[in-house]
Amino acid sequence: MPFGDIATLSHVHTPISKCAVSAPEVLNEAYSYAKPSSFSRGMRINLKGTVFLFISGTASIDELGRSVHEGDFSAQTWRTYQNITALLTAEGADWKDVVRTTCYLRDIERDYAVFNEIRSEFFRRQGLDLLPASTGIQAILCRPELLIEMEAIAVFESNAA
Repeated sequence: MPFGDIATLSHVHTPISKCAVSAPEVLNEAYSYAKPSSFSRGMRINLKGTVFLFISGTASIDELGRSVHEGDFSAQTWRTYQNITALLTAEGADWKDVVRTTCYLRDIERDYAVFNEIRSEFFRRQGLDLLPASTGIQAILCRPELLIEMEAIAVFESNAA
């Protein structure tokens, strides 16, 4: 089927409620970079009283879109957690609602032990008794100075009518 014919497929569905997640006080939107990038910081999906938050790959970026803590893996990891926390908070969620994280490390052999120590300390501070599912992956990240990037999925019930 040619690409142009996809729009002609006829199926009926009801769109779900969705909106972008944003926390501009700690990190700006990707489309406002000097070189804009086409993605949302996260997406909120409301489905029959249950909210799903899909937090995009998030790194050690400040509110002006600059990479911060260049060369310091520990500081980049803490800033990444700070940024994800702000995105969760902006939507009425916290780390107790997170069910999955995906963690991308530029050099997993060099940095995984430090990452695991920081992650364990961070989750301990959150008082988590059920830890999220997690995958660690070695990857080339979107900026050469970034050493870590994380995604998160949170799920919680909405009190909104």
